Amino acid sequence: MEPEARPSLARRALALVVLLIAGWILLKFVIGLIAGVATIIIIALAAVAVLWALRTL
Repeated sequence: MEPEARPSLARRALALVVLLIAGWILLKFVIGLIAGVATIIIIALAAVAVLWALRTL
């Protein structure tokens, strides 16, 4: 059997760059998703706080 030919250094570097870019995009998406959920929770808590304050007064 012939030994497997390894990809050239340029192809491996390009693959690494593609992986880094994909990881960066995924990280930004996850951070945005978490920020969006946190925003919805904060708005809901603020609404509950306003309703509680109005009933207390």
